[in-house]
Amino acid sequence: MVYSSSNSLTVPADTTVTISETTTLSELIINSGGNLVAPSGYSLTLTVDGVETGQELETTNGTDTVFVSGEYSGDIVLTVTETNPHTFYELTFPFRQALYLDADGIEEDLSVLSAINGTASSLQDLTIISTGMDFNGIYVAGGSYTLNNINIDLDGDGRCDFVGYGAAVMGTGSDTTLVLDNANIVTHGVVRTGVIAGDGSNLIVKNSTISTKQGTLPSDYVQTVYPAYMRSVPWMLGIDGTENLRSTNVLGTNTKATYINSTITSDGWGVLSTDSGSNQTLTAINSKISTSGNEGYGTYADGKPYEYLYGCKFNVGSYAVINNTGYIYFDDSSADNVAALNTSLSLGLTDEELAAITQKSTIINSDRFGVMWHSSSGTVNVAGGTAINTAETAFLAKTSNAITITIDGSDGAQINPQNGIILQVMDDDDPGIASDKSNTATYTDPYYGTTDTPTADTSFDLTSTTDAAALNLNNITLTGNCYNSIGWTSSSTSTQNMVVTLTNASLTGMISSTEAHHRVATISASEYQEIGEVTNTPRAAINNGTIVVLNSGSEWTVTSTSYLTSLTIDSDSTITVPNGNSVSMTVDGTVTSIVPGTTYTGAIILTVN
Repeated sequence: MVYSSSNSLTVPADTTVTISETTTLSELIINSGGNLVAPSGYSLTLTVDGVETGQELETTNGTDTVFVSGEYSGDIVLTVTETNPHTFYELTFPFRQALYLDADGIEEDLSVLSAINGTASSLQDLTIISTGMDFNGIYVAGGSYTLNNINIDLDGDGRCDFVGYGAAVMGTGSDTTLVLDNANIVTHGVVRTGVIAGDGSNLIVKNSTISTKQGTLPSDYVQTVYPAYMRSVPWMLGIDGTENLRSTNVLGTNTKATYINSTITSDGWGVLSTDSGSNQTLTAINSKISTSGNEGYGTYADGKPYEYLYGCKFNVGSYAVINNTGYIYFDDSSADNVAALNTSLSLGLTDEELAAITQKSTIINSDRFGVMWHSSSGTVNVAGGTAINTAETAFLAKTSNAITITIDGSDGAQINPQNGIILQVMDDDDPGIASDKSNTATYTDPYYGTTDTPTADTSFDLTSTTDAAALNLNNITLTGNCYNSIGWTSSSTSTQNMVVTLTNASLTGMISSTEAHHRVATISASEYQEIGEVTNTPRAAINNGTIVVLNSGSEWTVTSTSYLTSLTIDSDSTITVPNGNSVSMTVDGTVTSIVPGTTYTGAIILTVN
């Protein structure tokens, strides 16, 4: 029997009670095993004193929530809303949200208005607080809206950031434009995402703060990279596999998300991301992008996205960018750059807003790497006064696919790797997915501790620039090394040439094919920080050609023996050595003079004497 009065309700143990219409109470008691549900096709949400609360996942891998037993008192509302289901892979996620907007305005049948403090219809000065699981704050599926002075505080786990279940704000659909101005978003919980843009929407966040803090993974959670169940970062990225929160995500096809004059922080996994889609555009202008913990990335680029990072400050633990087929642009927030984006992305910035955006340079500070590719292609363009400051390698290309890095120092761009490596080209050391889709696979360095060498692919042209790893240095002076070790840490025959082209540029350091090995023979989840860590020994190329091109009065100062497969020096360029030493060159074992205006091919060794 259910005991109730006009303002109280008691649910006996192990009993399920159906609430067929929105109900107000002053007291609710749910005994152990008791539960409340809405009729089929509807959802039920509990708020107490304007705070959503009281629900948790029924099972770790499931999507449905159940009510938590206990005693609730105060201004209690049990709100019955229409369902808002989202199917992703084989699962259906039953969204509930405080505010649902579409092209017709507020959909009250889909909104839990009792969870909104303020006048919902004004779309400003609103506060949404949640202490339950998997409750969304604002969900926009159509129309153009600007929400001002929005405060959202969510404390409790989400379930899946590939679909947005439990996010503070989500815009979805190609007919959706959502602007958040002066928003303050705070979340705390496993994949309790701050902002998600999906399915062709255009989401613009201005003058806002997004602060996200990860939770504790369920004790029976099995780490996986299968998206429907994935709630923590794959350790194969070189990040602790228990990190479990990305602040933002861009999903679907042709979706756009832009952050202007905003501060976005995650204490684990990542801050910005494009994922599970294609042709997205992610932009940040004059924004601070930080991982407040010891690890995590600034942005992840998946699905051939365009990412424009202008005038931003990155402070990250692991990587500024993980590039998986993305087109990345680091530059200043100049008036021309911002105006161009305002037009191309339909940002809607007024002349006054444009004038108020001060020009800044992008500054990247990473405790480990700058940009990392894993088994993928992609490009990076560095311009303006961008400074990339890394404790380890600036550009870590773990791929045999074509990549292009272009650095233009005309306006003061700098690359400052403390370990002295500008570019490392190497095999992907991601061990892949175990047969049960868990993250239990291990990586083994195939030539570690042996005298074996990779098998040469005799059909591979070591002088070809097609599908190479290309580094273009223009109008810049740099110090650092460039290494190509493809083939040495893969059990298959990998081939990839590295092409370093200097145009009106100066580089002091080594450019060479190398033999490389990890610091340990085998890497599992407990050695995750060994991913991407190799030691180089310069040696003649096997399947890893190194091509150097010096143009327009460029100068390469060779600091140690370097092994090349092609060298081109135009008539205005030079090769020098430091400290009054001399450099000698052999080509296929024959001592050969270095003559400007000449191209050399073969087994080239430059030796500092």
